[in-house]
Amino acid sequence: MFLGHFAAGLAAKKFTPYTSLGTLLLSAQLLDLIWPTLLLVGTERVLIAPGDTAVTPLNFVSYPWSHSLVMAAVWAVLFAALYMLIRRYPRGAIAACGLVLSHWVLDLITHRPDLPLLPIGGPVVGLGLWHSLPATVAVEGVMFALGLYLYKANTEPVDAVGSYAFVAFAISLVGIYAASVLGPPPPDVTTVAYIGHAQWVLVAWGYWLDRHRVAIRQW
Repeated sequence: MFLGHFAAGLAAKKFTPYTSLGTLLLSAQLLDLIWPTLLLVGTERVLIAPGDTAVTPLNFVSYPWSHSLVMAAVWAVLFAALYMLIRRYPRGAIAACGLVLSHWVLDLITHRPDLPLLPIGGPVVGLGLWHSLPATVAVEGVMFALGLYLYKANTEPVDAVGSYAFVAFAISLVGIYAASVLGPPPPDVTTVAYIGHAQWVLVAWGYWLDRHRVAIRQW
């Protein structure tokens, strides 16, 4: 899932208005931001296998340290604790923790049974939404539209950048999603890892965008 994770980060702004959108997106995508590094160092493995599911050409062979349920909970607690230490904002810490965990839950819905519950051994799970491209696009599309609406409804631009950057951000995410779903498979695993690291640019965009918008309703 791609748009769904960003949708969760966008929607969370309603719950925690003092938390930057960049931090919310970082929380929602944290597992996928850790994963590329583990790929490059050989700790986790993925194969390029077009047709493995209808949506992605990637076969996630092993990713227990970034995507197991237990480690997702560990990353969630660590990230929330770090946020609380720096920002001293309990509502934001709760949101950060929930968003990191939401990543695993959303992946559970989309992946075929390859998500581990434990970092070492144990069963793997997945409900397999990715076996249907139309269903996947519909679910992620609805989620993304709702996330955009909630973020826009609970913030307002402080200048023209706040308006134009928001629209550009939304269009860019849809474009990236379309390219990943409709484009050719990546040539090798190293390319997959570097593309994964490029998501940091989207997180940085979230920080920049949020500086040009302000929460309408303060808690």
